[in-house]
Amino acid sequence: MRTALVLVAAAALLSAPTAHADPLGDLVAPPSNPDAYLPAPLGDPFFTPPAGFEAEKPGAVLSTRGVAVQPGTTSTQVLFRSTDSKNNPIAAATTVIVPDAPWTGDGPRPVVAYNEATDSLGNACAPSYTLPRGTNKEIDRVDDLLGRGYSVVVTDYQGPRQAYSAGIVAGHTVLDGLRASGIADDAPIGITGYSGGAIASGWAAQLAPSYAPELDIVGVAFGGPPTDYTILQRSLNGGIGSGLFTAATIGLSREYPEMRSLANDNGKRLALIQKDQCVDVLSYSGLLLFDQQNLSNVPNVFDHPITRAVVEENRMGQIKPEAPVYIYQGIQDFLIPKEGAEAVQDQWCAAGASVHLEEVPGDHTAAEGGGRPGAFDWLSQRLAGAPTGGCERVIR
Repeated sequence: MRTALVLVAAAALLSAPTAHADPLGDLVAPPSNPDAYLPAPLGDPFFTPPAGFEAEKPGAVLSTRGVAVQPGTTSTQVLFRSTDSKNNPIAAATTVIVPDAPWTGDGPRPVVAYNEATDSLGNACAPSYTLPRGTNKEIDRVDDLLGRGYSVVVTDYQGPRQAYSAGIVAGHTVLDGLRASGIADDAPIGITGYSGGAIASGWAAQLAPSYAPELDIVGVAFGGPPTDYTILQRSLNGGIGSGLFTAATIGLSREYPEMRSLANDNGKRLALIQKDQCVDVLSYSGLLLFDQQNLSNVPNVFDHPITRAVVEENRMGQIKPEAPVYIYQGIQDFLIPKEGAEAVQDQWCAAGASVHLEEVPGDHTAAEGGGRPGAFDWLSQRLAGAPTGGCERVIR
């Protein structure tokens, strides 16, 4: 395995967005510096925060620039101050897209935080990079929301370290992206996303009451949620989904560098291979059937105290959301099993939240297409002021 990893990693590092000082040397002797495993910078000064930004409040605007995203809209990118998983200040980016046509509904134009399933580790995979270049893979979902007349806020919710799968930083950045948008002060707000975007949506819902209570969030709709690493260990590790599972572990280790002590040299080599890759390549790498135990230098890595602490801290369902929630989930989804969504509904409802769970036919891909129309319609009803409440589970 070591030889294969070295060869693949050499090709990956040599073709990285920025030249690496000594890629072959790092593969032979993986560095101990955790910064070596962070995504390569894009070389765009917009993403560099000004000196002293740490003293600003969460959601404070640090810089802005106009970008072209879709015809018939005005789009602005905003760099803002946010907070990482350990409550340290960070700078993150969001793209604010507003239809040029006037809003004809009652009250102010609604705002929707759309959270793309970024599921990636590189800076060139983030929405702030792909949206202006016409390469964003979920622009049709954004167009659906724009077509309903809503302003759409698409935040790089993985933060500056591209911490894929880390729930707390994702929730913070979504909420601070709404604060920084300048359009959510008095407007009803919806939040939505699927799969990796469901991590950001669910955590934003949980954290909003304590972190951003001033935001008028009227509904949160998400689908295919990866809610609990313990469940995903059983469904993804060592199987066809192992490429994304290892990438998610690398993403978590960027917020929790103590996890790096659990990796052996092959685990570190894989982190070098994957550090700038986007979701398509990461998905196909699952054909190698990675078992994370083979990438660790400790026995029973999933039962190690560091692993258990990080997994528990990032398990969705422990904090009650105040906004009503709509979850949709594929019944035949073997990658992200329905027991995760069901457990979150059970826990939130037991705490007094309003949660509708719609279980629809299909695997992870099919359920997104089958469940999204109902979720968007539900969200539109909330944005229009229609009331909802209680808990129900519907199996289609």
